[in-house]
Amino acid sequence: MNDDGIAQFNKVSLGSDSSTSTNISELNNEKRLANNAHKPSNQLKNGLLGWYAICSSKDINDEKPYCTTIYNEPIVIYKDKESNLRCVKDLCPHRGASFIGGQVIDGELVCPYHGARYSSEGKCTNLSKITCNHIVDDNYNNYASKIHLYQYICKEIGGYIYIYYTGNAKTNLSEFNVVDTINNHLLNNYGFDIASYEYEEVVVDFKCDWARIIENHLDILHLFWVHGDTIPDNDVNRDVITSFNQEITREENQIESKYKHKDKSLGEFIRIKFLPPGRIVIYKGDPSVARYIQVLDHIPLSKNQARVIVRHYRKFMKNKFLTSLLLFRQLQHRVFYKVFAEDYMILRTQTYNNQMGYIEKDNVKLLGEDKMVQYFWDWFKSSETKDHPWELHPTNVDTNKVHEDISMLYPPANPRLEKQNKRSIYLNLAIRLLVPIGLVLIII
Repeated sequence: MNDDGIAQFNKVSLGSDSSTSTNISELNNEKRLANNAHKPSNQLKNGLLGWYAICSSKDINDEKPYCTTIYNEPIVIYKDKESNLRCVKDLCPHRGASFIGGQVIDGELVCPYHGARYSSEGKCTNLSKITCNHIVDDNYNNYASKIHLYQYICKEIGGYIYIYYTGNAKTNLSEFNVVDTINNHLLNNYGFDIASYEYEEVVVDFKCDWARIIENHLDILHLFWVHGDTIPDNDVNRDVITSFNQEITREENQIESKYKHKDKSLGEFIRIKFLPPGRIVIYKGDPSVARYIQVLDHIPLSKNQARVIVRHYRKFMKNKFLTSLLLFRQLQHRVFYKVFAEDYMILRTQTYNNQMGYIEKDNVKLLGEDKMVQYFWDWFKSSETKDHPWELHPTNVDTNKVHEDISMLYPPANPRLEKQNKRSIYLNLAIRLLVPIGLVLIII
């Protein structure tokens, strides 16, 4: 209905006393629908199930399976004889053991309990069932023809290992209905060519709700206050806290927020993209010229346990010899670990408050700068209602916590690597000091 039609409808409706209220209500509703008819959808298409960057390529080797969990479900990733990536449910169908502690021998997954070996049949273009080929039994041939592992689609792109997670593993990959193209998640499609950057990577583990971590990483305001003394950037500290002009775009595959300086001559300060279900890309400035880009992949391991793969892409300090000499990697890791340690207690207590029901609409008041956070929670709650990811493999108070106990490998939940990194810095500094002193003593 156009504006003239609405005006004419208004005149006719008001002529009838008995139906005036009803007609006005109908008119307002019809006008609202007309105004929204040609507006683009502001709802993200993807839900909580779909493509996750589950680990890095360097985590996969030829001899040992990579074991992890997602939404409480234990999974195993390895490469078969044809170097095809396989992601299977961590359950040996012989006696129900885990593949943790197992091996990969000649591309075959070997169970640590009885040595059962599982071969992957077919080539890359013919992804068929995975079957057992080593159980010592007179009835082996009949047994092996009926046994199989359950698997998920798994791909390696750009140094990441992605899985298409649905919560329902299949015996044959062709049975999956992939509704979300992986291209929506590839970094080259979002403003920068990763081949022109170098990067440092850390993996961090948290004992808290993974959605709270995403919320934290969508919030630039806390950077100034919480991390102002840690992040080596003169533009980010408590003394320079300022407000920005914020421009948010919501599309089917992403939510993007641009933060621009009030002084237009300074341009764009930072840009954040949320690519559901678990990836965030942060640009220091416009993507086409950004010298520094951070990519964070959030993995829901289990209730109250989450992992984040953090990559800092850069266009500076690209000389490998120089970065090694200056201990650039170790110093970067020290900053990373400290930053996430500063967030850790905040995230854990937020998780507690939310699970206790304290974070309700009447108790929490979002600011205008929190629009990105609000849009994220709108999507998350809608997706959680639709997908029910935690109900796919539910646990209870009696469930064995073995996977939860062994999964926390990285800081801040496990400080082992942080301490190891500090020792590496001190040791290398000592060597760099002793070498010239030794040379001087030799010359003398």
